[in-house]
Amino acid sequence: MASCLQRPTLLLRPTLISSLLPTASASSAHVHFSLCAGLPLRASPSASSPAPLHPAPTTTASIRNPPASSTFPLIGRKSLSMAASAQSRTDIPNKESDKCFEIPSGKTPLEMIYLEGNSWLWTVNGLNILVDPVLVGNLDFGIPFLYDAAKKSKLMKEFTLDDLPKLDCILITQGYDDHCHKNTLTAMVERFSEVRVIASPNCEPIMGKIGYHNVTYLEPSDGTMLGDIRIRAIAGPVLGPPWQRPENGYFLEVPDPKFVLYYEPHCIFGKAGLENERADVIVTPVNKQVLPAYTLVSGQEDAVRLAKLLQPKFLVTMKNAELDSRGVLSLIVSEKGTVDTFKKMLAEDVPNCQVLEPEPGVPLEVPVLNVDRNSSN
Repeated sequence: MASCLQRPTLLLRPTLISSLLPTASASSAHVHFSLCAGLPLRASPSASSPAPLHPAPTTTASIRNPPASSTFPLIGRKSLSMAASAQSRTDIPNKESDKCFEIPSGKTPLEMIYLEGNSWLWTVNGLNILVDPVLVGNLDFGIPFLYDAAKKSKLMKEFTLDDLPKLDCILITQGYDDHCHKNTLTAMVERFSEVRVIASPNCEPIMGKIGYHNVTYLEPSDGTMLGDIRIRAIAGPVLGPPWQRPENGYFLEVPDPKFVLYYEPHCIFGKAGLENERADVIVTPVNKQVLPAYTLVSGQEDAVRLAKLLQPKFLVTMKNAELDSRGVLSLIVSEKGTVDTFKKMLAEDVPNCQVLEPEPGVPLEVPVLNVDRNSSN
């Protein structure tokens, strides 16, 4: 655990919550702040969690099989979407009227589709990897009167589970709701119960109750193979007391064409754990999300330090705070810095690193075939 960066957990006492929300009960107000990608709330085990504002469906019987082609639609259907309960399939237009995008074939070994928040769909050497999926129901950590968030962009508001292609892996970094989202994983299990899941051991209390049959839990420094891709866990943030197991970041090591991808959704890392590592592509937040005198998600100069350590050719940004959110907690979290200020700092220290900014729901091709391994930053 020495390689991970410890950040203490802030505890909101019932008296503080009562001052913010006079109608809140003490039992439901005993909550923790944790480093949850700008969505900083997790319920204490002792807290009673009211039902979400938009409960997820309890069955996935309406989920159709994915299309056989490499095309999958992103808009036009309304069921199983963020901020919406399940609806009848009779309101869904014909497939021919859906707007679609093509997954490129053979153009690049690495394509990324940003699904907002911490969620991604990656295609790595032909394997489809769904990362930290939050796709069904709102994100509210079980306490919607304090925090309630939905997808923001038009494409993602209308995204459904039917829009997912055949999956080869579900990759989960943390055991909290904005990464290991119970509503989403429960809705997916009927269709994807046999899909390989690679996750932090902190996810086991949730995953063990849902019904996935092929789960690999990786401790930091452990690795496993997904086809010819080696996935290796590295210590991420500690979201709790110092003795708690850290969450995970991941290296994906691809042999042919040879490149390495690094992902950790909070830009929290220990220098000692990364000093001897290199990555051709890193995926990280670049803007900070902070409370008064407390950083929830890092970025800016810390993202530059990460790039200096790993020396990537490409840095893919994520804006995990850009959700439609409401509630008291959404009012006291602020964002610090911009992509432009980050780019200026990065250009001084890692001038050969190209910043790529994905648009939610739109495929981003990362040109890893252009990586020159004989040059350095």
